Amino acid sequence: MSELEREYIAYALGLYYQCDHCLQYHGRVVERVRKKIDAPKWEWQDEILKVVLFLRTSRANVSPMEWDGWIDAWRRFAIRMHHHHEGLSCNIAYAVGIARADEHLMDIAFESLGSTYQDNATLLGVIRDIDRVVVFMKAATSKNRTDPIVRRQLKTRGVHV
Repeated sequence: MSELEREYIAYALGLYYQCDHCLQYHGRVVERVRKKIDAPKWEWQDEILKVVLFLRTSRANVSPMEWDGWIDAWRRFAIRMHHHHEGLSCNIAYAVGIARADEHLMDIAFESLGSTYQDNATLLGVIRDIDRVVVFMKAATSKNRTDPIVRRQLKTRGVHV
């Protein structure tokens, strides 16, 4: 993953954790990197905020019918950001899934990550990068709970770690 992608995820986790210091720091880094690479303009902060708000829903808090509706709405919603930055919404969803040890969210995001990153080595690298950002953003205990989920998901692709 690029520095920009990792910083977008860090910014999203700052929102998720409601940490003003993280938001300010990672927001500045995102802006600096975007300027350095001359990235096209888009309202990335507003869009990441919407993604984080969307991801506050967990399967445990809704009925099966609501969850099915949420999944459908999430897939449509994630495509919006995909037009600005491919795979970013699913990268953020996977990070939030790890942060809160939400296997259902991780499974949904993994399915999308698997479609975006067809090569198993690339997929493994992306997941490792996401995992490292989550740990960096103070969720090391979540990582311990989610490592078996990550291994299970990767095994479905024939990747053994």
